[in-house]
Amino acid sequence: MTAQISTPYSAITYNVTDRIATVALNRPEARNGYTIAMAHELEHAFTAADADPQVQVVVFTCVGKDFSVGAELSGGRFDMSPSDDAELWQEPAGRCSKTIYAMNKPVIGALRGVCVGGGITITLSCDFRLAAHDSRFAFPFSRRGIFPEGGSVWYLPRLVGVSKASDWMLTGRLFGAKEALDAGLLTSLHEHEDVLEAAYALARDLIENTSEVSTAVIKQMLNRLSGLDTPFPAHAVDSKLIAGVSEHRDAVEGVQSFLEKRPPHFPLSVPSDLPQWLPWIKTD
Repeated sequence: MTAQISTPYSAITYNVTDRIATVALNRPEARNGYTIAMAHELEHAFTAADADPQVQVVVFTCVGKDFSVGAELSGGRFDMSPSDDAELWQEPAGRCSKTIYAMNKPVIGALRGVCVGGGITITLSCDFRLAAHDSRFAFPFSRRGIFPEGGSVWYLPRLVGVSKASDWMLTGRLFGAKEALDAGLLTSLHEHEDVLEAAYALARDLIENTSEVSTAVIKQMLNRLSGLDTPFPAHAVDSKLIAGVSEHRDAVEGVQSFLEKRPPHFPLSVPSDLPQWLPWIKTD
């Protein structure tokens, strides 16, 4: 196993091992309270992972027992610093969640301990959220006299439905991992000490058995097409993708490996081999 360390960060850690990038919140002394610096570094790290051909899957986790208690409040107030142009300023949690949303690489959240406020909204765009049985969650905005962030009023109802999202957001109450799993917020539950390894096992399964290009396209089709008013735009993309499948090298390998009863060795990679005509890909 070889590790590849990126530019040093102060509020997170980042490393790449065996095609898995691990991004970890790294302020355990503050229970990973979310800061402007953390927002900068997460946006940079996720963007770097998505552009790195040596990365196929990203695991998003933490150093310490708690994933994040939300916004850093040790100074007695919210540490927000809008730019001179308020129209261009972006709130910190959303900078993370929207970066994950736009990524081609799948992102697996490995959550432990307390995950509240920004400490859960930054994970809502992850493709998987694994958590510990003792994890606790809250969207406590109404109890702090503030407002939802991280694009959470868009993500959360899509994950758990409007009724449950209203329950959690309007009351701001704390709830446990079993309720989160039953509602669809979580993919699976594990013992506290096993969450990270479960995330890595899932990452290895994706690396060993799925096509990078297929996974990237499917992720973005789900993100961008599943919420439209009709299925027709999705079918238009389907049609163009399937029309070229007989000459698609990953498809050829997928069929051949199935017939030969062996693991696949998909030749195409992300981002270089993505179909450039896809409507969400910027070519300028």
